[in-house]
Amino acid sequence: MDELEQIRKKKLDEIKKRFSPGTASKTEEDTNSPVRITDTNFDETVRKYPLVVIDCWATWCKPCQMIGPIIDAMAKDYAGKIVFGKLNVDENPRSSRKYGIMSIPALLVFKNGQLIDQIIGAMPRNMLESKIKRYL
Repeated sequence: MDELEQIRKKKLDEIKKRFSPGTASKTEEDTNSPVRITDTNFDETVRKYPLVVIDCWATWCKPCQMIGPIIDAMAKDYAGKIVFGKLNVDENPRSSRKYGIMSIPALLVFKNGQLIDQIIGAMPRNMLESKIKRYL
């Protein structure tokens, strides 16, 4: 195998690893934006980080669209303290059923891998922050 083939193989392996299903796509250093949560990586993600807030949403949900930018901003502001994730309930029905998501937006709060709170409905950032900050 010549040097060019080795470089290609190494790059291909890196790409496969980065985009393989079932792996949380973010590292500890790269959690300043929400992690994309799926049925495949849900359990791994909530076990990997000490405090995780998962936004359960859908594209057709107007209140979800209102709270989305708040979640994005909080992910940046609380990077290193809280990991935020986003779960599209239409694309991930298994996780939605498992946690009884009947209304959206719904936020699932996990501490050390255990569900400790469920916050239902859109609300202003200050209200949302006060509900989540108590778990820090």
